[in-house]
Amino acid sequence: MTNTIVLSKSIPQEQWGKFFDQFSGDNLGRHIEIEIIDSELGDEELIKNAPLLSIIYDRPDKGDNLAIEVGKDEMTYGHTIDSPKEISTGENSNSEIVAIQIKDTNGRKTLIKLEATIASIST
Repeated sequence: MTNTIVLSKSIPQEQWGKFFDQFSGDNLGRHIEIEIIDSELGDEELIKNAPLLSIIYDRPDKGDNLAIEVGKDEMTYGHTIDSPKEISTGENSNSEIVAIQIKDTNGRKTLIKLEATIASIST
């Protein structure tokens, strides 16, 4: 049986830095999957079953991007989202974050799914 995760909790931009610092620390080494959702270019899975190293947000005056880094002890893959404008999370029935969606200024979405999430995501 597949569960559907609804991405319903929006994170205010002024909390992004603190949110991702806390999230990265709490989920270090947890396996993730990264997927791009683009209505014009199509969906693309970038990486699957890779350990999270960190997610770093740089404010508009510091670069205006969000970097997702994976790897066990050092970064083996990185993905950068330029000009993020909206961040939403999806939680399971235990209020544990199981998915994060980042939407950029061009409307492209990056979906991060965390391990143990065998679910369809409702975006």
